[in-house]
Amino acid sequence: MTSTNATIFKTMQVLFWIAFIGLCIKTGALMVSFTISLLVNATAAKDLYLGLNLFELYQHDTVQYGFVASLVISIMALKAYIAYLVVKLFMKFDLNKPFQSTITQMFLQMSYVALGTGILTIIAEGYIKHLINKGIAVPIESNGSETFFFAGVIYLLALVFQKGVELQTENDLTV
Repeated sequence: MTSTNATIFKTMQVLFWIAFIGLCIKTGALMVSFTISLLVNATAAKDLYLGLNLFELYQHDTVQYGFVASLVISIMALKAYIAYLVVKLFMKFDLNKPFQSTITQMFLQMSYVALGTGILTIIAEGYIKHLINKGIAVPIESNGSETFFFAGVIYLLALVFQKGVELQTENDLTV
């Protein structure tokens, strides 16, 4: 491994740690602000996190408000979990011997979580469109198709690594 590759690898590892911590903070902030809006002060729904305003939905129906907020929090938590899996992958990944069954399993797990996140995002999109059609303003935009694309790419990488593990095992047996 060249020093350039090692530097890039370490830099990416640090960036993924930062992304993971940022997603955890965002998820936690959403959870706290949602809980405060339900239990302490309803006007907190006007600014849940970074300008997310679900006050109109809260005034219309607190159950639907709770459901939408739970969907948003769940999607954020799943994204944080994917970032955690990436960090974990970087910690176990060895550039000198990349094709390992544990790495393949981590790629597969990441693709399954991304697929689940995409499905949940599509459900959230449909529910938000339903609320908007009823005349309730819900200023949340998400795109489940991006997550499906991500899940597909990660699954493809898992298959490549799985084949690499098979070839490496076969090669080790013939030597």
